[in-house]
Amino acid sequence: MTKNLIDPQDLSVAEIDGILTLAQKIIDDPDKYSEVCKRKKLATLFFEPSTRTRLSFEAAMLELGGSILGFSSAASSSATKGESVGDTVKIVSCYADIIAMRHPKEGAPMLASMKSDVPIINAGDGGHSHPTQTLADLLTIKREKGRLDNLTIGLCGDLMFGRTVHSLIKAMSRYEGIKFILISPDELKIPDYIRTEVLDRNNIPYKEVYTMDEVMGELDVLYMTRVQKERFFNEADYIRLKDTYILDNSKLALARPAMSILHPLPRVNEIAVEVDDDPRACYFRQALNGKYVRMALIMTLLGLVPEEDR
Repeated sequence: MTKNLIDPQDLSVAEIDGILTLAQKIIDDPDKYSEVCKRKKLATLFFEPSTRTRLSFEAAMLELGGSILGFSSAASSSATKGESVGDTVKIVSCYADIIAMRHPKEGAPMLASMKSDVPIINAGDGGHSHPTQTLADLLTIKREKGRLDNLTIGLCGDLMFGRTVHSLIKAMSRYEGIKFILISPDELKIPDYIRTEVLDRNNIPYKEVYTMDEVMGELDVLYMTRVQKERFFNEADYIRLKDTYILDNSKLALARPAMSILHPLPRVNEIAVEVDDDPRACYFRQALNGKYVRMALIMTLLGLVPEEDR
């Protein structure tokens, strides 16, 4: 049976830890893995625009010695002719050994996995899930904090539509001693299913607040998100909410000296440029970690992890 990654919970904690460990080994000795995927091909099927995710997948495969093919928008695919996702994936799986797919509709990568003859990686589906961003987040937290347990994590901004937030909550809820502080306006609170099926069901402590200032001193990690224009049906609502939370040096003065700031990017103005020079700003390192963790994931799903690294 083909192993896919559609949701963070498709991976056990042991599998996640194995991928993170392998990613660190790649960071430490990249030459060792430079031909692991020789003669293998990755297809990137991006029905929705992306910069970091698509390019990091492509860079990951190239640095493993493999090749890439695919498209960067639905407009450049046969979707414009009415071809279904299932048919597109069935055809592409004839040409590629593994597929990374982004789609604006929730559930599209799951449907694709039912039609594909090769592993499917969900590179983001609507407001639902973004498991490889979560792996990048976990690797960043582990490298910055030295652990993935006993942490207070603040999630700020668009918690309703932010698929990276939903994925990170699912993943971090499986580690011991995790507490979430959810910072958002009423209109952008986390969806009920995350609250009931993940937090409440697993007795994960959390609290919901409206401002960063009141909780900044409690946080080990602050995960900022942008208010996403593409997820709104009403432009007036977007304009009203888009500048609700902006992290700047005055707010950082309230934070712990060792707090880590993450952001899945792209940012608009929710993190002031002045914050970039603060050693607590991890978001550009986080983007680089995304390449390494995708390298480890591709190797794992293709069954190409060297025996000594298993």
